[in-house]
Amino acid sequence: MSEAVETARLMDAVYRHQRHFYDLTRKYYLLGRDLLIEELRPPSGGVVLELGCGTGRNLIAAAKRYPEVRFYGLDISRHMLETAQKNIDKAGLSERITLIEGDAANPAATEGLGVPAFDRVFYSYTLSMIPIWREALAAGAARLKDGGRIHVVDFGQQKGLPGWFRKLLFTWLASFHVSPRAELQMELQGLAERTGMKLAFRPLYRDYAEYAELSKG
Repeated sequence: MSEAVETARLMDAVYRHQRHFYDLTRKYYLLGRDLLIEELRPPSGGVVLELGCGTGRNLIAAAKRYPEVRFYGLDISRHMLETAQKNIDKAGLSERITLIEGDAANPAATEGLGVPAFDRVFYSYTLSMIPIWREALAAGAARLKDGGRIHVVDFGQQKGLPGWFRKLLFTWLASFHVSPRAELQMELQGLAERTGMKLAFRPLYRDYAEYAELSKG
């Protein structure tokens, strides 16, 4: 069995029931998502891709924020995509948001969309859930237009918070197969150097979360 198939089965198992109350609970601890959406600032008529779109929450918020932009979302969990499509239909945004099932680490996963490259690619609390997260970052860079940007927000290492809080949070996250990436900044810097992009990286909320932008060209 391939790693992508194993990951898909794991994510479907984890979110088969959670998807129904995912957004209600996550808004309290997935901090920085709205900052990422505000910082996207895609060009009018542009195309934006979210890798690991989950329930579609970010895509819907971004589509409302940028009404002249087309959005695409990819996720490996069929259950999450079913919920996302329902949410998108309910929001009346099905003409501007397109979903596709696939592996974020596979650069060819979006070929069926007919979009050769994107103005923005973003990851919102996704890399901490993808086993081959480095490959997922590289795949996103491969899909980026000249002049485009990659945006990332995810869990930090809690350096500015009490040790007991970090231990409790990380133990709880592990129960959902979430692993905050201690090497995230280093990996982003390496990717920037390999691809000629420029990295801007900063911790948020005393390093509860980390936010990054990679600019191409």
